[in-house]
Amino acid sequence: MRSPPLLAILSVAVIAVAGYWYWQNQMASAVPKGLAVANGRVEVERIDIAAKLPGRVAEISVVEGDFVAKGAVIARLDTAELLAQLAAAEASVQRALAGIARSEADIAIREAELNLAEIEMRRASELANRSAGPTAEVERRTAQYQVAKAEILGARAALADSEAAKQAAEAQVAQIKATLDDSVLRTPVAGRVEYKLVRNGEVVAAGGRVATVLDLSDAFMTIFLPTSEAGRVPLGSDARIVLDAAPNYVIPATVSFIAAEAQFTPKTVETANEREKLMYRVKVAVDPKLLETYHDYVKAGLTGNAYVKIAHDAGWPPLLTPRLPDVSG
Repeated sequence: MRSPPLLAILSVAVIAVAGYWYWQNQMASAVPKGLAVANGRVEVERIDIAAKLPGRVAEISVVEGDFVAKGAVIARLDTAELLAQLAAAEASVQRALAGIARSEADIAIREAELNLAEIEMRRASELANRSAGPTAEVERRTAQYQVAKAEILGARAALADSEAAKQAAEAQVAQIKATLDDSVLRTPVAGRVEYKLVRNGEVVAAGGRVATVLDLSDAFMTIFLPTSEAGRVPLGSDARIVLDAAPNYVIPATVSFIAAEAQFTPKTVETANEREKLMYRVKVAVDPKLLETYHDYVKAGLTGNAYVKIAHDAGWPPLLTPRLPDVSG
């Protein structure tokens, strides 16, 4: 009773495998002279979102698989203690401002007293010169004048001290606010959350990771080509990527990197066959604007083939004409 369904399933599987291998052979035969093909897997840059300072996680705002925009909040650390320190620092600023106002008022008073002492000293001197006043009065008024000058210097020193206290308090406020900003962990790139490494309430150390984000604006496939082909690949030339999971689509790309040294260290002297064994790492990158449109399709680890030009006049066969999913709807 179960044989017919089983045979049907096996037949479908055989047809699918045969179709896939037929497509692969068709693709291989479609690669003309002047192109090279190598297999690889899609890679994306990983960004670790880490805490600059130790603290307790108050909120983790993402789950694995979420797409996050650049600057999005990933997690928040507990800031109760920092907010208390900020309130104290801001109070110190207000206290310093009050000290400045008090010192400025004191300077105004001392300057008025100095002016009065100077007038009285001159009057006493004029009377003494006309023998209309005692010399002792001149000396007393002169002493009062000198005291008033000293008091102004003291008042100005107090003002400078209050201004310095204000600057110190403002610097402390700025420092605490910067620490508060560091307590909000944001992603520097748009991408997909790969791992969530902490939960609410957990304590992280300085530099402790809370999440890993895949940078979907930097996707590429790394392939390895022998010396005879790598030496002929133009940097910046067009390339194509075909994924095993989606063989009907052809992704346009660009050769963005060619290693300066062979992957396998050669001996001092090599034969022609040994030189052919040397492999060079080549990176084939996808345009960031294209990745922005198709970010839902970008997945790290997908295997496939990359096609690159090894001759500048080589053309692309029809099977390697760029074809992408329709995302307009």
